[in-house]
Amino acid sequence: MSDSAQTSNSAQTSDTLVRQAPRSKTDLFVSFTLLALQGFGGVLAVVQRELVDKKKWLTLDEFVEDWAVAQILPGPNVVNLALMIGGRSFGLPGALAALAGLLLAPTALVLLFAAAVAGVADTPVAQGMLRGMGAVSAGLIAAVGIKLMGALKNNPMGRWSCLGVAALTFTAIALLRLPLAWVLLSLGPLASIWAWHCLGKGELA
Repeated sequence: MSDSAQTSNSAQTSDTLVRQAPRSKTDLFVSFTLLALQGFGGVLAVVQRELVDKKKWLTLDEFVEDWAVAQILPGPNVVNLALMIGGRSFGLPGALAALAGLLLAPTALVLLFAAAVAGVADTPVAQGMLRGMGAVSAGLIAAVGIKLMGALKNNPMGRWSCLGVAALTFTAIALLRLPLAWVLLSLGPLASIWAWHCLGKGELA
C-alpha cells in the first residue's frame, strides 16, 4: 500500500473515531436552539463551529457536502441542514425536533425585538448599528469560507477545479449580476458532470 493511501486511510479512521451523533431528539432540539440563538446574521460561522468543532456531528468534508446540498434545495440553508441532520439521526421525529429547536426561540425573540424597536428603527443610531452588524456578519462568513477551503483537498474534482468553479460563480453573481437560477442551471450541471468524470477516473486508477 502506498504512503498516500495509508495517509488517506488514517485520516478516514481518525474522522470515524472523533465523529459523534446526537444522543436523542431532546439533544437535537436543545443543540439547535442554542445554535439559533447565536446566529445573528453570520449563521454559517455558528453552524460550522457548533456542528463540526464542538458537537462533532459532522466532519469538515461532510459539512461542506451537506451545506452544498442545503444551499441548492429550496428554503433557508440552515433549516435544510437541520432537517437533514435530524432526519438522518431519528427519522421524521428527529427532523421535526431539530426544526423546532431552530425556529421556536428565535421566532419569539424576533417578535419581542420587533415590538421593542418599532419606534426607533428609522433613527440614525439604529441604522448605524444595523450597518455595523452587517459588516461583522460579512467578516464571519468570509472567515468560515476560508476555513472550509481546507476540505477541497479531498474533493474528487481537485482544489483548483473547485476554486475555478467558485471564481466563475462569484463573477457571474457578484460582478455580472446574473440571476441565481441561471447560474445554478448552467454551472451546476457542468460542475456535476466534471465531478462524475473525476470520480470515474479515480475508480479506474
